Amino acid sequence: MLPPLKKVLVIRFSSIGDIVLTSAVVRCLKNQVRGAEIHFLTKKQFEPILRGNPYITRVWQYDHNFGDVIPELKSQGFHFIVDLHKNYRSTYVITQLGVKSATFSKLNFRKWLTVRFKINCLPDIHLVERYFKATAPLHINNDGKGLDYFIATGDEVDPAGLPEFLHKGYIAIVVGGKHQTKIFPAEKVISVCRNLNLPVILLGGKEDMERGAEIESATGPLVFNACGMFNINQSASLIRQAKSVLTNDTGLMHIAAAFKKPIVSVWGNTIPAFGMYPYLPEELRADSLIAEVKGLHCRPCSKLGFPQCPKGHFRCMNDIETDPIVTFLQRTFNNI
Repeated sequence: MLPPLKKVLVIRFSSIGDIVLTSAVVRCLKNQVRGAEIHFLTKKQFEPILRGNPYITRVWQYDHNFGDVIPELKSQGFHFIVDLHKNYRSTYVITQLGVKSATFSKLNFRKWLTVRFKINCLPDIHLVERYFKATAPLHINNDGKGLDYFIATGDEVDPAGLPEFLHKGYIAIVVGGKHQTKIFPAEKVISVCRNLNLPVILLGGKEDMERGAEIESATGPLVFNACGMFNINQSASLIRQAKSVLTNDTGLMHIAAAFKKPIVSVWGNTIPAFGMYPYLPEELRADSLIAEVKGLHCRPCSKLGFPQCPKGHFRCMNDIETDPIVTFLQRTFNNI
């Protein structure tokens, strides 16, 4: 039997999207375990994502090793660990702390079968629902309210500082991503922007500035390239203020879901069946459009991504039709 709970440690080291997906678990832990302190262990670079979360008592961070943080964690006297990373590093932390814990299934073998042999035996269950399996010993229930994202103080972007044509509303288009085979090609984004004829802000990191400039220069005066101009929380603020969002499978997609935005998510070499599609409350799921090429014999080719298409044709992205995307974004922009 578990002792009376006071302190719970949640572990998720990376990355942006995966950490955002833990927010539902964090909220339910805080609200359903009376008087509990919820602590969170992550990599130093991802601490800003959690900084503003009112359900978290303290964010613990490490840089390259656990040498400094383990003794401090031991001194906290945690009663339970919710392991939402499940790898050798999280196992090491649990072993060092000697605390009862629970984790979830990553479904790696089933994902391998899907990628290697195109045998889809994946359960129809989102990663968030699998995360909640790690809270079963604590009898935590999913409250069905979706994800959270809290923008840290000072990171809200004043729309008055944006170009004037964006002041009455805009569509946010996320043009970046960690893997090239998960990024909607620039020419496809250009086609969407030209047919939209609506104000658009392009979001991405510094590494996406060139792609953003290419799209901006090819689409006229209603597109603003903001790639590389804002940090993650500022980009989240811009997502929050958008009418709707077109996004690759990235962290900003999950941030858009946390703000309950109408979302078009574009899928290339990976598939929504891996359980990482936008996680929205049931009543809002109609406000999500999945743009993908179904039935392509070589898809999925990876559970993560590649620098380029292994087959050379990149049909998983190049064959996506843009007309349904344009229609969805126009409808949601005008609240039809």
